[in-house]
Amino acid sequence: MIVFEATRAPAAKASEALAAGRRIAGRLLPYGADADGRFPRFDPLERRFTVRRHDAVVAVGPADPEIWVEAIGRLPSGPLLVGPGSPAEEVWGAYRAAATAALAAGRAVYLLDPDPRGIPEGGGRAAVALCTWRPGRAFEFPGAAAAGAAGIAAAAVFPAVPGWTGEAAALDALAAAAAEAGSVSLTAVAPQTDGESRRALVEARADAEPEEADAFFERVHHGAWAEEVPRWLARARAVALRRGLAVLPPRPVGRGARAGNAAASARLEELADARESEEHRAALAHAAVRWIDDAGRDLAAVAREGNFRKVFPFEKELAEAAEAAFREVG
Repeated sequence: MIVFEATRAPAAKASEALAAGRRIAGRLLPYGADADGRFPRFDPLERRFTVRRHDAVVAVGPADPEIWVEAIGRLPSGPLLVGPGSPAEEVWGAYRAAATAALAAGRAVYLLDPDPRGIPEGGGRAAVALCTWRPGRAFEFPGAAAAGAAGIAAAAVFPAVPGWTGEAAALDALAAAAAEAGSVSLTAVAPQTDGESRRALVEARADAEPEEADAFFERVHHGAWAEEVPRWLARARAVALRRGLAVLPPRPVGRGARAGNAAASARLEELADARESEEHRAALAHAAVRWIDDAGRDLAAVAREGNFRKVFPFEKELAEAAEAAFREVG
């Protein structure tokens, strides 16, 4: 039995990480990291599956946005990830409270697998829903349609797994499902390859398709599938583009945020994603994103004055990409 237990302390974690290629500075967990143990779920931040649980106690955060606002103030500058959501949202309201607080604090907000009742009002460009594919739900992205109906862009996310979601037929079905649900992007995420993550991956496949469990176990634990993942990621990007879907989620722009700064950060995140095979250069691009997110001034105005490269402590290529984004915003 899954038991929900109320707590007054909001779970807010500083978390310098990537979620589907976009920088996350912190995470709000209204129902913990695994809010619904009824089926395996892929976490794009941790890049691993959670496994089915039959007995657990889920700590539920407060339903008062003001309590979340105080916790948010202690997190680093930059976008926040809220979630995952839970079907218990109708009773507790913790997800909506956390998301509402993040928006009120002026943050750019990614809503991970929101329950429709947890989607905050008036999110607009300040929020993007990250909707993950989950085994046992065929090729669907729950929450995408509800997010679109609420005026929030939906981004479809899935793990690229050779021998499963990475196969050609599966990729086509995933892209079709994302487009049908109204998603604006389809992002494949490489799963972790440590022992625990592999075990969870095999368990997720066995839960969804028991007849494939043995062969998949052999491929994951004894094959070279980890080395195949980069090739499968490239295939997934190609399929998304053919469907007219972006390969990364859109970057939200927080209320009152400087649009030029957000556009430059988004451009550099995309450059880092394109440089994924060049780890050092990708890391530099992500460091530049963090620098821009931490900037306390309008960098587009600095660029218009001709002073951006005097203050931007990164290489010419990154400066040029940021300046191009500033010009496009105007």
